[in-house]
Parts: sequence; structure tokens; C-alpha cells
Amino acid sequence: MSDDAQESLLVYPTDFPIKIMGKTQPGFAQSVLEVVHKHAPDFDAATIELRASRENTYLSLTCTILATSREQLDALYKDLCDHPMVKMVL
Repeated sequence: MSDDAQESLLVYPTDFPIKIMGKTQPGFAQSVLEVVHKHAPDFDAATIELRASRENTYLSLTCTILATSREQLDALYKDLCDHPMVKMVL
């Protein structure tokens, strides 16, 4: 077994949910979707789950992508974390 296979408990491809949080503002969801589509072009935006905070200050988006590799997930997380509108990625 390779070192990468030993480090990962995931077997690819697999459905992988990613939760992205940011302040509620115009363009937030669209900006996040653009980043997700860059790394997972087959992601269906109709499946996105949106949840506003109690006071509608923050918005969380859950995108479940078909992850094909650890490298894909690492690159997606990096781009999301580097995005100025994104506060947290889980």
C-alpha cells in the first residue's frame, strides 16, 4: 500500500460534503459556486444546501462534490480558504 493510501481513510471517488461559511452578502453563494465548479466541474448547484444564521449575519453553504482525489480536495480547500468572502471551511 502506498503512503498516500495509508494516510487517507477515503476511497476515491466518493461523495464529500464541504461546508463553507461567510457573511451574508450579495454574491457570496455565486462566488463560492465558481470556486467549487473550478475543482468539481460536475457539481450540481441545485444540490447546494443553504442555511442562514439566526440573525441572518452569516450564511453557510454545504456542497457535496464527487471527490476524485486528495489533491483535488486539498486544492479546493486552499482556494476556498483564500477567498476573501469565506470565513471558514469545514
